[in-house]
Amino acid sequence: MTETEDYHRQGYVALQGLFSPLLLNGFYERMRSDLQFAQRSMHPFTARGPLLSKEAIEIYAMQYPPMLTFLWGLTPRIALATGCELLPTYAYFRLYQHGDICRIHSDRLACEHSLSLTIAYGDDEPWALSVATEATAEPKEWIAEDFGGSPYGSVAMRPGDAVLYQGVHHRHGRLQPNPNSWSAHLFLHWVDPNGRYADQAFDRPAIENARRGGA
Repeated sequence: MTETEDYHRQGYVALQGLFSPLLLNGFYERMRSDLQFAQRSMHPFTARGPLLSKEAIEIYAMQYPPMLTFLWGLTPRIALATGCELLPTYAYFRLYQHGDICRIHSDRLACEHSLSLTIAYGDDEPWALSVATEATAEPKEWIAEDFGGSPYGSVAMRPGDAVLYQGVHHRHGRLQPNPNSWSAHLFLHWVDPNGRYADQAFDRPAIENARRGGA
């Protein structure tokens, strides 16, 4: 089967070697140095939500615009893999700690087509992302420790590898604790301009909410 057929059949597909690890490491080091030049460290970006078991560093593209290079530049490649026209929504960087997990969940509507890209590991230990192979008709808001007996597949990624998955309708997460001292990842998201989530393109709802002073 082609990667597009696999993607639509099981809700995800592995894109191995999507980027050179050297290129991704260069981006990561540049981001760190840019923050230091601006007299900022990564620590003010520390966050912990219901998906994580430990604090993680999260930096969004609106806070570090060079991240948009990946989001916008990858759009034709990801459109080819999905077999449909795409428009970007948003992207963010996350730095996990040792032993962290990511609980099983569905993404918000801006994540119709999502990419998890591994940048680097502290100890070069591959860490798997798991994705449900059965779609849910509507997004499920609950968060769980596992898939509750539903079928799923897992992909252990190395730096430069990615998993493309249908984030809204295929629940996903990381079941095993992070085996590395730290791990760095980019998450990038798109929607089909001809689909049911077209109004999420360019992250318009989030931008409008921010302009109104919303949370």
